[in-house]
Amino acid sequence: MWDYTDKVKDHFLNPRNAGAMDNPDAVGEVGSLACGDALKLFLRINAQGVIEDATFQTFGCASAIASSSALTELLKGRTVEEAERLTNKDIAEYLGGLPREKMHCSVMGEEALSAALKNWRGEAAPQAHAEGELVCRCFGVTDVTIRRAIEENGLRTVEEITNYTKAGGGCGDCVPRLEEILAEVLGRTPAPAPAARPLTNLQRMQKVMRVIDEVVAPSLRKDGGDIELVDMDGADVLVSLRGACSSCPSSQLTLTDFVQKTLREQVDPAIRVRRA
Repeated sequence: MWDYTDKVKDHFLNPRNAGAMDNPDAVGEVGSLACGDALKLFLRINAQGVIEDATFQTFGCASAIASSSALTELLKGRTVEEAERLTNKDIAEYLGGLPREKMHCSVMGEEALSAALKNWRGEAAPQAHAEGELVCRCFGVTDVTIRRAIEENGLRTVEEITNYTKAGGGCGDCVPRLEEILAEVLGRTPAPAPAARPLTNLQRMQKVMRVIDEVVAPSLRKDGGDIELVDMDGADVLVSLRGACSSCPSSQLTLTDFVQKTLREQVDPAIRVRRA
């Protein structure tokens, strides 16, 4: 159980300004359901550039809802110029702090605000991954977001980058690039990349479990199916298909062309998937 402050709990259980807005002057949308978090921010801005109202729609955890609620409260009554200076740290501080593993929720609020103000100015909405290099494919995080999080929050480790942006929290393939970006921003000389070592059985099992839980299973559930890891022996992975997948005529194709292919790409090219 995360250690939430009373104010986080209050904004989660009693969110302020939740819901869509009729005829908003600005809309900012960030995140995606596929990545687990999404936020849509609506603003009403008068002719003097004052934010008269702010509402939100969000899909995510308690911290995402609380951060979105807090953001709308922080925005109402501020000028656009004042709003531009708000950062994720202001959101977290307003809530009395967030668990470090949930700081990415406050960053999502800052990004939604930036997108909304661009929309208000008539600037083209940024397309997915258009701003910068796509670094983390699991969660769709670019180097622009990563660099901003490092600079604004004084991050010093890859673990902190993951807490603030989710980058590196999936398959882990982007961790070397995260280390490079961190070194660039902090002015360090990147450490030479260590020679790749074969995965231990424990490392392989942990990565397989994570990819099945975070990538494979959510995709199958969209079509009424599901999957469970039954056992592992080295590179042999034994799974059980559930729901619609259990009786689907294409279940073997699902195992080889989706499950096995995904695990080979994200964990180990030697993996072999069999049905229990």
